[in-house]
Amino acid sequence: QVQLVESGGGLVQPGGSLRLSCAASGFTFSSYAMNWYRQAPGRERGLVARILSSATNYADSVKGRFTISRDNAKNTVYLQMNSLKPEDTAVYYCRALVAGKEYWGKGTLVTVSS
Repeated sequence: QVQLVESGGGLVQPGGSLRLSCAASGFTFSSYAMNWYRQAPGRERGLVARILSSATNYADSVKGRFTISRDNAKNTVYLQMNSLKPEDTAVYYCRALVAGKEYWGKGTLVTVSS
């Protein structure tokens, strides 16, 4: 079965960096787009970044600060987050759409605070 497991969240000061990882299993990872979403308290979940092969897309709020990448040999997608701001505080989720079905990880919490 499809599984997505996020890791790498934590507490970081404004201006700092974190790298999130999402380990995938149960499907042909290299064939599918992978997505990072986030949900801040009291707000709807929204797309942060997407990668299909080497093509990437980003939310305007993270362009120039976040970088999505993937390692198909490790079935893992990453989100490198630099110049973090308090408004980046959220639970970050990995998402994949496989054979018409949506899969989500359980999320990893990122808190940006001094």
